[in-house]
Amino acid sequence: MNADLCLEFANTRYWRGQDTPTETLKEPADLAAWAKAPKPPSQKEFEQALALRETIHRLFDAVAQGKAPAGRDFEELNAALTRAPARTALKREKDGYDWDLDLRTGTALALLAPVLWSAGDLLAGAKLAKVRRCANPECLYLFIDESRAGRRRWCTMSSCGNRAKAKRHYHKSKQA
Repeated sequence: MNADLCLEFANTRYWRGQDTPTETLKEPADLAAWAKAPKPPSQKEFEQALALRETIHRLFDAVAQGKAPAGRDFEELNAALTRAPARTALKREKDGYDWDLDLRTGTALALLAPVLWSAGDLLAGAKLAKVRRCANPECLYLFIDESRAGRRRWCTMSSCGNRAKAKRHYHKSKQA
């Protein structure tokens, strides 16, 4: 399982440091497309999924800042894990194996079960210390720092990293 699937889900809302963050999940069909599910959840379940996304973001944002996650967020994640389908069987995929999960129900918890499992595995695993938040105060994207030195600051060099370099260059040249 993709260890940072939960972060990918949290990052479906990005540029969180701006007045109006960018939302990629605007309706239930968007969640179904993101989860590669044949049927979208109900509007109520979609709203619950977005609330769960924000819980996951708050949990890992706290970790990225070296803080303890809020107890309420931890409890909400545990409650969702309790209600989500369990990992009971594997299935063969073309590139290996994955957990067998019936996504035809279209319920938000069924769609998000792999995300919830990923969040639990990340919180309980060795990669938790590598969770970072982009240093761009307008971005705040969450990621796992797999760099050799373990000092990655930007979500990507091609976006936030280059912006920071350009901004520094501009200020240096203006001072000169």
